[in-house]
Amino acid sequence: MPEPLRIGLAGLGTVGAGVVKMLQVHAGTIAARAGRPVEIAAVSARSRHRDRGVDLSGYGWEDDPVALARRGDVDLVVEVMGGEDGPARATALAAIGAGKHLVTANKAMLARHGQALAEAAEAAGVALRFEAAVAGGIPVVKALAEGLAGNRITRLMGVLNGTCNYILTRMEAEDAPYAQVLEAAQRLGYAEADPSFDVGGIDAAQKLALLAAIAFGTQVDFGGIAVEGIERVSLADIEHAAELGYRIRLLGVARMTGAGLEARMQPCLVPAGSPFGQLAGVTNMVVIEGDFVGRIVLSGPGAGEGPTASAIVGDVIDVARGLVIPPFGQPAAELAAAARAGDGAAAAYYLRFLLADAPGVLAKVAAELGAAGISINRMRQVEHESEEAPVLIVTHNAERAALDAALAAIARLDVCRAEPV
Repeated sequence: MPEPLRIGLAGLGTVGAGVVKMLQVHAGTIAARAGRPVEIAAVSARSRHRDRGVDLSGYGWEDDPVALARRGDVDLVVEVMGGEDGPARATALAAIGAGKHLVTANKAMLARHGQALAEAAEAAGVALRFEAAVAGGIPVVKALAEGLAGNRITRLMGVLNGTCNYILTRMEAEDAPYAQVLEAAQRLGYAEADPSFDVGGIDAAQKLALLAAIAFGTQVDFGGIAVEGIERVSLADIEHAAELGYRIRLLGVARMTGAGLEARMQPCLVPAGSPFGQLAGVTNMVVIEGDFVGRIVLSGPGAGEGPTASAIVGDVIDVARGLVIPPFGQPAAELAAAARAGDGAAAAYYLRFLLADAPGVLAKVAAELGAAGISINRMRQVEHESEEAPVLIVTHNAERAALDAALAAIARLDVCRAEPV
């Protein structure tokens, strides 16, 4: 019988316990598909005595995950502790330095240190795999790095954060304000006590940075992504978008232009009948466009014990089969830093203002937009009973820098009663 692949598991939270459960429940199937047994040799976590709902009695224990990574009876380290630095990064470096393969779900660590870790792994001749770091159970990393490797990727788009999608779709379905739905998401465990990482777009932007690196053959550049979260999306915006035939989603878009890589994570209006418009709850979706394959759509659960464990074990099986490929699809030493496209291509924008209800006010707003070279496609003043009028404008394609300058000028007008959105 072939020698087993021996795993050191660093982290026994929800995902770590899910990995243990999957390897125990499907041991025979996994061995058959991997061509060899896959076994946990040792584990590491903060508390040795906490009940995690799985039997850990047959495994070695290390209080220090770095010591776990250096054990002689470990061939592959699975890191599910989280955090871009600290114990997670130390464990990753220790594993690679000891000649161990590394499977991680840590998008934050990879978004910051992915290039260095990839170079180290390739120099050591070990695998670094991270399917679980992006879009939960959707095999999008494998699709880009392997299945679509013969294509020139022209664009990728994704709803990559289940918390944000849950909040936006609950606001739509229940006509409920943002704060109320966020509180419900926290009670259900979809959002953390401090939700800023999710609702601020950071989590999703880290995932987009990893996908863009694979898709366009560049170094990971999280800092090059323009990020805006959903905190300022109001129920009024949801309703007005619906009247225009749209829904609002936190959408990541990346494409290579003549000026460089354009990558954004921001709230977007998407057609209500489109795949993104129909996407509800905590589900994620990624759309990839290639020159030969055309457009493909991948959708599925973006987080949770089962989907994330599924992605991790899929990577483990690939390593057990002997598959060791460059983490980002091409040798890391050959990846160049992407030129940043700045503000990117011109686009249409939805704008919301709160203005004094007085003669000539709309003319002042239109004049500032016109002075910046921004043309109005549609304008609507919402019915109101106060002396302040909500006004909606949809522009024709506009450059973002010009738009920002116009909005700053409008905000300074004495008729503007709130910061433009």
